[in-house]
Amino acid sequence: MSQQNYSNHIRWSVPYHFVTVPVILIGTGISVYNFYDVQSLTNGLLILAFILIGIAAGFARFFSLTVQNRAARTDERLRYYILTQKMLPEELGMGQILALRFASDEELPALVERTLTEHLSPTEIKKKVKDWRGDYHRI
Repeated sequence: MSQQNYSNHIRWSVPYHFVTVPVILIGTGISVYNFYDVQSLTNGLLILAFILIGIAAGFARFFSLTVQNRAARTDERLRYYILTQKMLPEELGMGQILALRFASDEELPALVERTLTEHLSPTEIKKKVKDWRGDYHRI
């Protein structure tokens, strides 16, 4: 795997993003088209089935991201405590904490302070990281 940096840190899951989501969207579209063409109960149930599958896939994604966020937040709190012997400031939002995980141990404490004083967004935080610490396990 290539060295991760700001320009290539976003990861895509091919089976989810490029197969599951398009199939659900296309299937729903075809079902709606067929329903208007041949208004039958079967076509109506097919629309409902695709919508429910889409909702289930969305919730599965949402739940897994929530767990990843909680684990990453805990990791960053522990890392910050080990480095500074202080708790990670409560004023930081989840997006900011997740962006800070890319900072090296050496620059993390200063970047946390800068984030608080300058109210940096997650994108701004990532752009300010000099020594990028890759996260190769998150999708």
